[in-house]
Amino acid sequence: MTDQITPELRPQHDSMPLVSIIAPCYNAERYLDAAIASIFAQDYQNFEVIIVDDGSSDNSVAMLEALQGKYDFQLYSQANGGVSAALNHGLKYARGDYVCTPDLDDIMLPSSVRLRAEYLNQHPEVGCVGALIIYMDSDGNDTKIQKLSGIKKLTFDEILGDAVVVGAPVSLYRMDALKSVDFYDPDIRVQDFQMTLKIACKGYEVHVLPVSVTRYRRHPNNLSRRYKVLLDADMRTIAPYRTHPAYNRGLTAIINKALKYAVVSDKKYAWTLLRSIPFRQFNKTTFRRFKRLLLHRQGS
Repeated sequence: MTDQITPELRPQHDSMPLVSIIAPCYNAERYLDAAIASIFAQDYQNFEVIIVDDGSSDNSVAMLEALQGKYDFQLYSQANGGVSAALNHGLKYARGDYVCTPDLDDIMLPSSVRLRAEYLNQHPEVGCVGALIIYMDSDGNDTKIQKLSGIKKLTFDEILGDAVVVGAPVSLYRMDALKSVDFYDPDIRVQDFQMTLKIACKGYEVHVLPVSVTRYRRHPNNLSRRYKVLLDADMRTIAPYRTHPAYNRGLTAIINKALKYAVVSDKKYAWTLLRSIPFRQFNKTTFRRFKRLLLHRQGS
């Protein structure tokens, strides 16, 4: 379901709710300067910044400590426990009505917080509002822009059945919604799918705006390239909903997502994944993955 949004119709508010910007950091030294500069370049004035280092082994902590001389943010450190644990750590100190969770290898556009905060102000039924991404390469060159014709309103059934992830770098969460689901499950090391699903399951609406708010950096260390880690997290995320009618469709969707990478990088594992999907649950994407696996085998 989509509605239209036009910037000129956005309401003006006399008071601005506090937004807690909580950013996990893991070995991001190459990108920290630009990422933090973009956070503090927001045209929304009422925000706090909390950074949690998740056991970095590079020079990230020293760089962050030096950057505290230029920018006003709280800095905490923990042993490596994954993004979910890092965000829970930061949430202990957060005072905001809304929570933003950017990655420190990305670039927030100046209107990023304002556009989403204004939307949550206007829509109290929404627990998570997402938006769009401009993809860039590791050197900061734009490569792709997401498009959406109008506001997308996601149901729980859609999120589960299609394994829809409203990405953490483009999401703004209502703090009350995060509290209602007891924050992140630290045993699920990947954060965004679990939170999208948990908030929707609690009855909050999840909307996606047709505006770009973040430049997302693609590089070899992206978590999205570690498909086995993601698959494990996705399996854990949907496990509580095993009796839901959309569960099997969602299971196929997350296995298809892993197959995208496995068919070219680990053919043996790809066959194992394919055999785990009952044939009656194959869909068009599954058949495309199957075809690609066969063609890749013939050419190898």
